[in-house]
Amino acid sequence: MSEHSVSVAIIGGGFSGIAAAKKLHEAGTSFLVLEARERLGGRVFTKQFDQGYYLDFGGQWIGPTQDWMYELCHELDVNYFETYNQGKNILNLGEKLKTYRGTIPKLDLFSLLNLDWLIRKLEKLARQIDPKAPWNHPKAKEWDSQHLDEFLRKHSKTSACYKVIRVGCETIFACDPDQVSLLHGLFYIRSGTSLDCLINVKGGAQEHRIKGGMQTLVEAMAKPFLNQIRLESPVTTISYTHSGVTILGKGFSVYADKVILAVPPPLLAQISFSPALPSQKLQLLHNYPMGRVAKCFMIYEMPFWRELGFSGQSVSDDKTPFQTLYDCSPADASKGILMGFVVGSRAEQFFFLEKNDRKVKMEAILTRYFGEKAKEAIEYQEFSMIDEAWSKGCYAALMQPHAWTDFQDAYRSPLPPLYFAGTEAATKWHGYIEGAVLAGESAAMEILAAIHHD
Repeated sequence: MSEHSVSVAIIGGGFSGIAAAKKLHEAGTSFLVLEARERLGGRVFTKQFDQGYYLDFGGQWIGPTQDWMYELCHELDVNYFETYNQGKNILNLGEKLKTYRGTIPKLDLFSLLNLDWLIRKLEKLARQIDPKAPWNHPKAKEWDSQHLDEFLRKHSKTSACYKVIRVGCETIFACDPDQVSLLHGLFYIRSGTSLDCLINVKGGAQEHRIKGGMQTLVEAMAKPFLNQIRLESPVTTISYTHSGVTILGKGFSVYADKVILAVPPPLLAQISFSPALPSQKLQLLHNYPMGRVAKCFMIYEMPFWRELGFSGQSVSDDKTPFQTLYDCSPADASKGILMGFVVGSRAEQFFFLEKNDRKVKMEAILTRYFGEKAKEAIEYQEFSMIDEAWSKGCYAALMQPHAWTDFQDAYRSPLPPLYFAGTEAATKWHGYIEGAVLAGESAAMEILAAIHHD
């Protein structure tokens, strides 16, 4: 059995754990990162293919107000480029296709006015939320006791309005809107700047992609301290006192003064703690499911839809498996790649099919959207974070109704010598890579302050 002794152990080698490690490295503090996978990145996963292209199976975008992500790109000389956003988008509603430009789909006038009003209403309410303490709002209990879907249904005066806003929410939250509370929805919108920012490509959270894939950035962050990272090392047991922590896994033990836990909540719940975590933390962990999202990719020799005047983007009601489509071709357009998001109950239904049936279904949808050239794909790929053993889902864990008001900040609250990171601990850009980085840095800074105080 290998044994290590460090000042800080970091459980999880995703963006949050590596951001924490970067801070500790810069401060000259000894640490060891323990990552269960054979790679870095966590819920970010870029796969390189022999045919000369790559796919981002996990998180892939950055956008305005995600200041830390852009700073990291500039500091580490990692290039980014604009998501392709030119041409016509497609709306598939009630099995009828329409094209539109911009963010808001083309609906009848009353539905369009209703949709605009509903978006503004959600934004107005979200601006009232303190992202550091959403439970303090005067209506917190009321909003936390109802599903987001109840609110959407109540204020959607037409079926078209409801279907479009529902698709938007499914894509943003990675779940059906009856799986989170209205309060969580408002917190999430506030945390991500605004609903406009969350849904937009240009000027929004999907504006830029990383050249070579998002995993390139986390690997660049980790390059100076690769010898302080241990891969394929899942942690099974953590014993802690005020004087230190003993961490055990198959074939290794680590003693540390302090530990940062930067893994998805369902995985944190699987670690055996001695003494047990406080009851509030434990109760939340056992009722803190991950979002459910898969990505399906059709790869072509070139992005032919661009020549036809299409952006590659689409929005669809539940008549298709895909809530949305995006052009995910590389910056040089050396391949044409269309990616479909399959979220929530649609993902569960779609992945009951055999893989070849899923490919056939996607090809049929793309042919209907973009014509016969869509049948000329060179490859079909897919990835479901739901089935990924060390993620259990994506983008983030979901606060169920009553969770915010019952548990408040129980998840992110430190329990020295234990400190909690991951995007779920973020109050800004919660659920996004930016939030993961901020939470990791925050945990590292708390530890550095505690070490200095000691």
